[in-house]
Amino acid sequence: MRAEPNIRLETYRIQGHPTLGNSEPGKNYGYFERWPLKIISSGSWEGGLGWEHVSVSCKNRCPTWDEMCLVKEMFWSDDETVIQFHPKHSEYVNHHPYCLHLWKKIAEEHELPPRILTGPS
Repeated sequence: MRAEPNIRLETYRIQGHPTLGNSEPGKNYGYFERWPLKIISSGSWEGGLGWEHVSVSCKNRCPTWDEMCLVKEMFWSDDETVIQFHPKHSEYVNHHPYCLHLWKKIAEEHELPPRILTGPS
């Protein structure tokens, strides 16, 4: 994740979330709103079990690709790869019908498929 203090997040930080409570200014974790997005970041805090995680939701629809790219840029640098997983159906966790997630394993680089497999650009 971006180095802390992550000043770019402060404009969007919301204190007093009903479940999360308050988060420390400058930190990458907390609750943020950048209309129409509602964003919860566990950052790289102690309870993350080696993962950085950000969930992104909208009220009446899933976030778009461009919105997910915007959130990726808010929390991670351009040279970091983050992943959206599609787990087995039996392992779905769905607390909100319009929520998507970004994940990054701390201190590891995700393997990507060879670029030639993505087809012509």
